[in-house]
Amino acid sequence: MQQGEGSTLNEKIPPGMSTATRQEKPIKAHPDLSRAPVLIEARDVSVDFVGDDHPPARAVEGVSFTLREGEMLGIVGESGCGKTTLMLSLLRLLPAAGRIVSGQINFLGRDLLDLSEREMESVRWKNISMIFQGAMNALNPVRSIGDQISEAILCHDRYVSRSQVDDRVGELLEMVGISASRRDQYPHQYSGGMRQRAMIAMALACSPQVVIADEPTTALDVMVQAQILELLDQLRHRLGLAVILVTHDLGVVAEVCDSVLVMYGGVTAEYADVDTIFNHPRHPYTQQLLAAFPDLSNPQSRLISIPGYPPRLDDLPPGCRFAPRCNQVFERCHHERPALHRLEGNHLASCHLLER
Repeated sequence: MQQGEGSTLNEKIPPGMSTATRQEKPIKAHPDLSRAPVLIEARDVSVDFVGDDHPPARAVEGVSFTLREGEMLGIVGESGCGKTTLMLSLLRLLPAAGRIVSGQINFLGRDLLDLSEREMESVRWKNISMIFQGAMNALNPVRSIGDQISEAILCHDRYVSRSQVDDRVGELLEMVGISASRRDQYPHQYSGGMRQRAMIAMALACSPQVVIADEPTTALDVMVQAQILELLDQLRHRLGLAVILVTHDLGVVAEVCDSVLVMYGGVTAEYADVDTIFNHPRHPYTQQLLAAFPDLSNPQSRLISIPGYPPRLDDLPPGCRFAPRCNQVFERCHHERPALHRLEGNHLASCHLLER
């Protein structure tokens, strides 16, 4: 893209918006993963929720991304934008009303959407595992932590001995910072942070290549959040994991993620490496998200809020889904859905302003 085109959106940022999003900010150094093997390649994934008394609600539409070995991909956006639905579709664990209506989800060259349920069972946890949102709700309150971790191992390796399982459970607990002596305790005997660590241990039970962390710090205090995120980052490097981190916290994304997918209303708003997203955002939604994030280097700056609410899935705008809330909207936005434009390198953004 030419220089004149590339400056269009930044020129249109209103005076009231924080300039923090336009200034070069140092981002933690990230390794070059461009040559790392591709583990997951999702292409044009669309998910509907169907019901008997209403037309299908499009929760995810045409979303694509690539996850490489050792990469941490951050998926950000407000509640209801389709982040968790997209992740559940990777494992084909959607609720009964959910339907993957189009697209491909290739894992190591195999399209997961073509696999039988029995074949998918061998993929879940053994190749791709998930840390579910809300550890207290995800853990069974009447079974010990050790018993719940061992279940995952036994389901995928019927020939493992009981002593080997016990050793593996102890190893996993120690790996996430919990004493192996606490394996026989129940979820209510663990603190919130320890329950989340136990969920991480469970996700690692079968040595997967990919771990999906869906809001892993929900309902935890700030100090414990930092410890959990540091643990995930350490385990990623130690075990060579690829991680998909679903979060609302842009500070977390800047610290630990290599690339970022910004979603809004079930579609891709912007997708690029973390440095590009934070220093050269091109979609108004990304710009406003960053402007709403506190800038510690300028504590006197006014935070920007995004007016309104995300669209309802059964009442989506006919044009750009962000148009009703956008501070740079013009007539075309209300009637025509923007295409996903490829900008510099692998930077993608969907906005009509990129054509002006």
